[in-house]
Amino acid sequence: MTRSLLLMRSAGIAFTVGVACIPISGGCVEQKKADAAKTMEPAAAPIEAKQFCLNNQAIAGDARIAWQTSKLVDLEAQIKQRLTELEARKTQLVEWLKKHDEAMKKATDDVIAIYSHMKPDAAALQLAVMDDAIAAAVIAKLPPRVAGTILNEMEPSRAAQLAHGMLAPENAPQGKRS
Repeated sequence: MTRSLLLMRSAGIAFTVGVACIPISGGCVEQKKADAAKTMEPAAAPIEAKQFCLNNQAIAGDARIAWQTSKLVDLEAQIKQRLTELEARKTQLVEWLKKHDEAMKKATDDVIAIYSHMKPDAAALQLAVMDDAIAAAVIAKLPPRVAGTILNEMEPSRAAQLAHGMLAPENAPQGKRS
């Protein structure tokens, strides 16, 4: 049979049963200390938060600078890529202008005079089988009324193709506009 022994302490009462000792707080002093600590916590929290912010201010600043630097590097790479695309587009347009100018030179004033005096249906048949760039150049140099009657005599798809060629020949680079 085990004996129970009751012991008195200044902070509380403890029951001893066999080997185990279970404290029971009698607690006026300890309870008051715990309550006082809880009431002091809200007042200490803003001070601790301020101190935390002050301690981490340099780290946060460095992190923000690193983030901004990485964003700037990304933007710089995008700008370089876009510049490369624009340079390629510029090269294409310069080539197109050269080809266009050559086609316009081929359509000399004498040839233009001949086509302008031809019957529209005969001129339409000849221009329909001609190279697109040269046919577009000839039609572009004709007076508008004559060019219109010649295009009217052509097959609609061919007339549309030549009209498009007058504005942007088929070998002109087609790309997104910026």
